[in-house]
Amino acid sequence: MQDREELRHLLALGMVPGIGDILTRFLISYSGSPSNVFKLKAGKLLKVPKVGEKVARSILQADTLSLADAELDWCEKEGISVLSYLDDRYPKRLLHCQDAPVILYYKGNADLNADRIVNIIGTRHATEHGRSFTEKLVEGLIPYGATIVSGLALGIDIAAHKSALQVQLPTIGVLGHGLDMVYPWQNRQTAQKMLENGGLLTEFPKGTQPDRQNFPKRNRIVAGMSDATILIESAESGGAMITADLALSYNRDVFAVPGRPQDEYAQGCLKLIRDNKAQLITGIEDIAIALGWQSEPGLTKREERAIQRSLFEQLEEPESTIVNCMVSGEMIELDKLHYLCNLPLSTISSALLSLEFKGLITSHPGKRFRLV
Repeated sequence: MQDREELRHLLALGMVPGIGDILTRFLISYSGSPSNVFKLKAGKLLKVPKVGEKVARSILQADTLSLADAELDWCEKEGISVLSYLDDRYPKRLLHCQDAPVILYYKGNADLNADRIVNIIGTRHATEHGRSFTEKLVEGLIPYGATIVSGLALGIDIAAHKSALQVQLPTIGVLGHGLDMVYPWQNRQTAQKMLENGGLLTEFPKGTQPDRQNFPKRNRIVAGMSDATILIESAESGGAMITADLALSYNRDVFAVPGRPQDEYAQGCLKLIRDNKAQLITGIEDIAIALGWQSEPGLTKREERAIQRSLFEQLEEPESTIVNCMVSGEMIELDKLHYLCNLPLSTISSALLSLEFKGLITSHPGKRFRLV
């Protein structure tokens, strides 16, 4: 959204008590624009889905435009981009999530829509093994030019950010507070360096403190803006496990590093692997293969696509039917393929195995598949 007037109304709408991201979208869709929402009369407001008398009264009595103006002025002064969900610079992967924020505040130079984005997360109580594995994993991402996302927390998060800076990969920290501060304070220097090759991202306006309830909200951005979630170390519960569950709910790949059964901070990873929610990884090769990042050395993208098209043209039934029901780059579940292809499950399963051997699809936990 380039129009400052509409942006200030969108900010003002978000500051009205009782209105969340989903309801904001309903209101804008119904009225046509953020500014039109404030022009609706009580009767019209009550016709909007999920708007009751209390919310309608809050909108009618709202006096938040001056607060929105102050926020925009401060952002302009500090070089902060205010991105609405209607802005082309908004993370497009995140738009596929129903609960995505309508507004994001961003300071930095990394592309929020880079070709390859992964998040690397884990416990704040990282072990030496966990930090070492993180460093090696990030180093392994160099040939793929991946952008590294994490939550700028102590432990695995900051290890991922520092490792990315060390090897000059873009790295983005998603915050659970406003951009007028850095929490925890120990990470301020790293956060400053990230602005030179990466950035800081949050949905919270200036003055928002790092309260406990903000971090699960932060985690949905970490999960939603990434192609995959990589869990290095975690106890059986905690913020990293929340992020992994969110990634699964968004139909994203989740990877976990196995640890010793007796180690406290291996329990989360082992649980995800045991429950078939995460793919076990021992290095970057496992991730690259699962995400379809590997390609033959020396081939241009045009040549890769030509080879792939040639392979598709050589397919026979039922493989060609299955491929035609899949969209390149998007995950699809076995049950949905069964519905779309109208073929017996045994036939589909056999054909999927054959397609995987041919390198045309990749399989993922939860009986999900992706066309390379």
